[in-house]
Amino acid sequence: LRRLPLVPLLWSRLALGALPFVRSPRGIFPDLLSEKHLLEVEDLPLSLMRGGALGPLSLPPDLPDLNPECREMLLDFANSSAELTGCLVRSARPVRLCQTCYPLFQQVAGKMDIISRAVGNTSESQSCARSLLMADRMHIVVLLSEFFNTTWQKANCANCLTNNSEELSNSTVSFLSLFNQTLSCFESNLQGSTHSLLPPRNYSEVCKSCCENYKNLNSLYSEMQKMNELKNKAEPGTHLCIDVEDAMNITRKLWSRTFNCWHPHSDTVPIIAVSVFILFLPVVFYLSSFLHSEQKKRKLILPKRLKSSTSFANIQENSN
Repeated sequence: LRRLPLVPLLWSRLALGALPFVRSPRGIFPDLLSEKHLLEVEDLPLSLMRGGALGPLSLPPDLPDLNPECREMLLDFANSSAELTGCLVRSARPVRLCQTCYPLFQQVAGKMDIISRAVGNTSESQSCARSLLMADRMHIVVLLSEFFNTTWQKANCANCLTNNSEELSNSTVSFLSLFNQTLSCFESNLQGSTHSLLPPRNYSEVCKSCCENYKNLNSLYSEMQKMNELKNKAEPGTHLCIDVEDAMNITRKLWSRTFNCWHPHSDTVPIIAVSVFILFLPVVFYLSSFLHSEQKKRKLILPKRLKSSTSFANIQENSN
């Protein structure tokens, strides 16, 4: 039995009634296993998992393991990563990644920096860095850290935070405050219209009451876009953080598609003026051409009339 590890496991499953053809260990094998042997068989799988010595089945003494310092670093990174992952998933819809999860992202980045820097430059800390970051083919810790960094960069969360990424920027705080006020205005006017005599899909009260809030929110968003373009001239096409973009998209969809409201943007008047001017250019061209041709006809006809009148006068004088 000591040379065949499967036999004790099989006996243990038979004794516990785990196999389908065994109903009760005491009913079928009453005298086969004593109570002491039964307990030993039950403890055998646990001893195998714990690395108990069973002759040739014992684990090698040089099995790679982490020292307490490395294990503490790994557990700290694991706990921080779990908290950040949960925050990202909970903040996925509506998108609140940057404003909710930035403290946890800074915490994970700090734990990764501790591991990669090899604190103290001692041989043990360097061994921790090698064991946690480069000991296997997949590099799980590095892979997970790169996933967080890529997600954070794609969300452009740095555009919502201050330079040291410790708190939200003033423009982001102002935008989120106006966004909440606009949604509150939508909600309050929708609740008021349900008790009125208006038809069910008439949102004129929403458009009228919330126009100023929507106008301020849209103006602030345009200013933030311009400031972001000036700040990132070397990187064309850089977006605002995903929280601000998603909030503005939600507001615009509600305003235009759901409520069928219309608000002229600041660039609408120049565009309409230029469009009207271009449309009237052919009319002005043909009208000026027509007037110019009429003036030429008059200039050509007048000399002929004068010539005919003078010749007629000469004929009358000769006849007299």
